[in-house]
Amino acid sequence: MREFNVLVVDDEDEFRELTVKRLEKRGLKTLGAASGKEALEILEHSHTDVVLLDVKMPGMDGIETLRQIRIMKPLVEVVLLTGHASVDSGIEGMKLGAFDYLMKPIELEPLLDKLSDAYEKKRLHQEKIEQAQMKRHMAMPG
Repeated sequence: MREFNVLVVDDEDEFRELTVKRLEKRGLKTLGAASGKEALEILEHSHTDVVLLDVKMPGMDGIETLRQIRIMKPLVEVVLLTGHASVDSGIEGMKLGAFDYLMKPIELEPLLDKLSDAYEKKRLHQEKIEQAQMKRHMAMPG
């Protein structure tokens, strides 16, 4: 599996810390944030490829955090975490540009697969942008 940067955003300390540890053991560079506000601060100052974002959080919920991420870092892919009661939030998040959503509790392997798929989408998108910029640069009269 490729190495990439993940930000785990969840207000449940135990879940967040365990998920960060499990992802790090698999070779991913992983940070944790306890709130949407903290996540946005981390995104502003660090390189992040994929955000694993809980929908239900006090204060700024996952959907509002997703909206802010889309404005701030449009290439960062977001995988939402929802409970059984909030599947509608997962669907709403998809409409707002989330890569996908997963139901809690989550198994490690499907989570890794989803995060890898999200990273791959981001990487390909980034590559296309860089190629377009390169072509534009080469086409400019010197």
